[in-house]
Amino acid sequence: MNILIVEDEAIARKKLAAILEGLYPDMKIVGETDSVSGTISWLNDRSHKADIIFMDVELADGNCFEIFRQTDINASVIMTTAYDNYAVKAFEVESTDYLLKPVGPESVKRAVERCLARMGHGPDESGKAAETAGREQEKSADEGRTEAGHRNIRKRFLVRLNDTIVPVLVADIAYFYSEDKSTYLITRSGKKYVVDFSLDIAMEQLDHEAFFRISRNCITAMSAISRIVKMGSRYMIESIPAASFEMMVSRSRTDDFLHWLEER
Repeated sequence: MNILIVEDEAIARKKLAAILEGLYPDMKIVGETDSVSGTISWLNDRSHKADIIFMDVELADGNCFEIFRQTDINASVIMTTAYDNYAVKAFEVESTDYLLKPVGPESVKRAVERCLARMGHGPDESGKAAETAGREQEKSADEGRTEAGHRNIRKRFLVRLNDTIVPVLVADIAYFYSEDKSTYLITRSGKKYVVDFSLDIAMEQLDHEAFFRISRNCITAMSAISRIVKMGSRYMIESIPAASFEMMVSRSRTDDFLHWLEER
């Protein structure tokens, strides 16, 4: 079984390749591309053959849907992206699965098994090996994550800053907030970064002992709370560093918020 990885971030390519090699040692990664044009050239080369393609949506020179418009793809496609707004398009081009980044062994295994099922391959020894390897890799595949129950808790986030990637330790994060369709990360020292994932995705990867989503637009760390002010039936948080917006706890989350505070 041949696999092509289409991904414009070298770190993400390396991580995905490591997961696949650990889960499916009998499968072969036959190519890696990082752009629309490069992928089209690879697919149009008759000497190349891929059975499964892991394809990032946002590539160096455009999005992957241009690949589908310019060439025929005779392989099962698993799309990977940090954004959840491409799901409809992904299934319009009949991709087999759609994984939100950061991908882990469990989601990769589930997607590959779905591809194998579509190809008419039943469970075999490689599938059994993948199941065992998946459990092991879930603990160690990503240096920045650890296993906690059924969730992977981040130790750091990788933030894009122009042409560089900045690792931000979760312990240094004060809060996240969304505004005007963008999501921001604020550190305890007051640095502000635009991140390419939603608050939903962030909350899935944060320690719920240390972080609480106080509203649809804000997640705060316990360590960032300096004072809580009661304003009628609502609560406003004064944070360190100070927020540029009113950090209000939603009415629907007030009871859970107070319980979270009391239990810590």
